[in-house]
Amino acid sequence: MKKITEQGRQDGTILITVALSLLFLLGFMGISLDFGRLFIIKTELQTAMDSCALAAAQELDGASDSLERATKAASTAGNLNKVGFQGSPAAIVDNDISFSETLTGTYSRTLPASTVKYAKCSHTKSGITPWLLQFMGLFTGDNSYGNNRNVFAHAVATRASAQSSCAIPVQINPKGTGTNFGFAPGEWIPSLYDENSSGTSDTAAGHFGWANLNGSSSASDTVSQLLGSGVCDLRVNDVSTPGAKVGARTAWNTRFGLYKNGSGNPNINNAPPDLTGYSYYLNNWPTKANASSDFLAKRASNRSYGDTVDSVNEGDSLTGLNMKGSYRDSEMGTYAAGTNSLATHGQNRRLALAPVVSSGKIIAFACILLLHPIDGPNVTVYLEYIGNASALNSPCSTSGLAGGTGGSLVPTLVQ
Repeated sequence: MKKITEQGRQDGTILITVALSLLFLLGFMGISLDFGRLFIIKTELQTAMDSCALAAAQELDGASDSLERATKAASTAGNLNKVGFQGSPAAIVDNDISFSETLTGTYSRTLPASTVKYAKCSHTKSGITPWLLQFMGLFTGDNSYGNNRNVFAHAVATRASAQSSCAIPVQINPKGTGTNFGFAPGEWIPSLYDENSSGTSDTAAGHFGWANLNGSSSASDTVSQLLGSGVCDLRVNDVSTPGAKVGARTAWNTRFGLYKNGSGNPNINNAPPDLTGYSYYLNNWPTKANASSDFLAKRASNRSYGDTVDSVNEGDSLTGLNMKGSYRDSEMGTYAAGTNSLATHGQNRRLALAPVVSSGKIIAFACILLLHPIDGPNVTVYLEYIGNASALNSPCSTSGLAGGTGGSLVPTLVQ
């Protein structure tokens, strides 16, 4: 009998030991699994914040509507990311996005747009219920193990000089030397056909011409570059090859919210319009200079090509161009985007980067404004020269590799 009792005691001790061991194992598993899960969610959230801040910084050009554009771009880019093992949206809202004049300054949503240099995105993902740790309370009596957890992430970005840039497929041919290549900020640069002559070469000094920056001479490449974001990874001294004009005007016109012949519509991601289609030509801007300030005002209210009435005919009467034969006010088939479409789908598509080319080489990048759509093969097309894209107050940002000493501006993370 004594032997049996001793055996029972040993069995009881083993059971207690096993139970305690299981408790410890459960604790370690809970810590490993639940805190590992929190780390993954934190990493996913950080990626969303990085995307958010970079997209916001891209829009910090000092214009009166820049903070509104930055907020829209930031929330859109950030919310493309998901968290919780890619199971739920990041859920970034406008109040998660703030701005500052300096990196270590006060971040707010009410600062003057002209002075803002930094964008910050910060967000807390709350209500994360533990998977295993909640069961620890059953063994320990401490219910805090099962409390919901939160993770927080933030990122700060600004614009800085780039090593490489993205540019649209045109080349600016300098007419002089110096920082602005002989152009005055606000000056209109003509190309294709000059109204004072029968024709002008794409490489004539003081003009601009098409340029397939990927080195090909294919017209379809020019079209795809105009529909998209241009050509990226460009550096000073890259070779620029003049491209064909045929078919380019249809793609060019999408940036003004004018679509036809398979060139997409405002819902197509690879051919978005600008935030305004309002255009400048000889009728409504006979001085042929300094339209950019008016453009920024029109962009802030998403004016269409037809201005306040969303009419192609009205746009033609303003500019003196003839778009009404090719574009209609209908959303079926041939399409001219109205104010609502521009506000919903518009991006920064008319303030663009263009290479300055001399002797077949890119020597710098210029910030330009696309002034008007093209209504025919022999029309004079104008760009407005805004300034050297390396200037810190340049309204043109691009995508590229940060870390340059005097290149165009790109968004870059600083925190």
